[in-house]
Amino acid sequence: MNVHDSEEFELGTDGRGVILVGVDGSPTSFRAAAYAAGLARRQHARLVAVYVHQPPIAAALATPSGAAVTAAARQAGQEIEADLRQALHRYARTWGIDGCLVVRAGDPVTVLTDLATEAHADAIIVGSSASVARRIAGSVGTRLVRTRRWPVTVVP
Repeated sequence: MNVHDSEEFELGTDGRGVILVGVDGSPTSFRAAAYAAGLARRQHARLVAVYVHQPPIAAALATPSGAAVTAAARQAGQEIEADLRQALHRYARTWGIDGCLVVRAGDPVTVLTDLATEAHADAIIVGSSASVARRIAGSVGTRLVRTRRWPVTVVP
């Protein structure tokens, strides 16, 4: 899927901006999406919302209840995706924002950086992590900042 407009991007010229927002279904990520939508509206930029789901771990598949865990994860992912599509539709209708939703599997930082490169993103917006494990291992926001390639805003 091509996440930028049909207009060809040319280095060294000003063109239509792209704001990329990572959304995982958490309350902070939906706040990040609302912030990114407002930023896209004010800057007349395209909003690219990215939902990255992580494939079920092998241990869950190896357990007797692995199929149930996988089905529950799939159902939760579909609900998050539906909520995101509804929010994007609302932003488009209310604020006139042009945007799209991209759904991918994998590591969130890898997917977000790959899509930001592909879309020639001007900025990446993410919600802060509430997980203690993420704070120890490095949150998505912190890992994105360390790439030093885009301005990154972490919304509380």
